[in-house]
Amino acid sequence: MLTRFLISIFFVLFLASCATSPVKTVKTDGGGSSSSSSSVSSSEDSASADSVSDVPSDYIGIYPGSQEDLIVNIGDRVYFAFDSFELDEDAKELLQLQAAWLKQYNKKSITIEGHCDERGTREYNLALGEKRAQAVKNYLNSLGIGISSLNTISYGKERPAVVGSNDAAWGQNRRSVTTVN
Repeated sequence: MLTRFLISIFFVLFLASCATSPVKTVKTDGGGSSSSSSSVSSSEDSASADSVSDVPSDYIGIYPGSQEDLIVNIGDRVYFAFDSFELDEDAKELLQLQAAWLKQYNKKSITIEGHCDERGTREYNLALGEKRAQAVKNYLNSLGIGISSLNTISYGKERPAVVGSNDAAWGQNRRSVTTVN
């Protein structure tokens, strides 16, 4: 009995010594953002100066107007049907919320990434990803987001959100992702 008690105390002390204090800064590596050597900045640079530089050093949580705020409170992804770049009603509803959020925080640099699942050739998927990104860009523009602040990039099938060769994975990879810079 005493041995079990001592072992329990040892494990509690061991676990307590492994604990770390929480980080008191906002990280900007949102789920939808990614990096590329050519036209997309690294995820560390993806938050605009007005959304990160004004964050108090002791701020804990999601800072309003940041990429994380967009992801958590609105959603940064629109999903597409197989071999399609048409926006369905769910996508339009989400994009209306995104447009309102973008206007509220006065975002001037927005990148829309187009993605595809693994089926099809690289060239075909790059073209389809571009069409998906353009469809989102055009719809956001129709909702009052300035065309000059909207940039698009296609990753085709090169950056899957979910690795797998099944309907569930493919459905998650046929998407566009809105990132704010």
